[in-house]
Amino acid sequence: MHKNKNEENIIPMEKYMLNKFKFLGIKSIERREISKECLKKLRKENFSWAVFNSLWIQEEREFQYIAIDYLKLKKKELNSSDLPTIKKYIVSKAWWDSVDNFYSVLSEIGLNYKINNEMISWSKDENLWIRRISIIHQLHRKEKTNTKLLEKILKNNFSSHEFFINKAIGWALRDYSKTDLEWVKNFIEDNKNFMDKLSIKEGSKYLK
Repeated sequence: MHKNKNEENIIPMEKYMLNKFKFLGIKSIERREISKECLKKLRKENFSWAVFNSLWIQEEREFQYIAIDYLKLKKKELNSSDLPTIKKYIVSKAWWDSVDNFYSVLSEIGLNYKINNEMISWSKDENLWIRRISIIHQLHRKEKTNTKLLEKILKNNFSSHEFFINKAIGWALRDYSKTDLEWVKNFIEDNKNFMDKLSIKEGSKYLK
């Protein structure tokens, strides 16, 4: 990866992430092309948290992206016993660009194992990123969405003043409105006095 470092891209990429992380200046398309052969080989092997960690601990942000690509590639091999480890990595080097990419992994686990209680617990966690991932972990499930679970998790976060939480609430509602417009419409109508304006705005995008 380091031999593909692009000095021209480093400053704008680091600036976009508010200078929270160092970058090699490798954009997403190029990064995926560079890592393709490596991930192809790893696909044939059993998933390993040691391999994931060896990527995650690298200083430059591109390595965390590759680690998540690897995790998503092998998500069907994970189960509920992996939740504590996943949680540890979500809060490590946390920002929206990494956190949001864990949702499909949690969604896959949730479809195969009973993790509803854990997700409800996460929705009340002191860490905002853990709360955010609990809110969005059912994205794109469509008719497989557990609305009772979604409702519980969203209501647990109505009192938040965090942008990333209120945005996530709206995102979850907007996404599910593509599947059940009436459910989302009724949910917002019933809870609008308790919801942040941003959540309502985002969640109502397809209601008009």
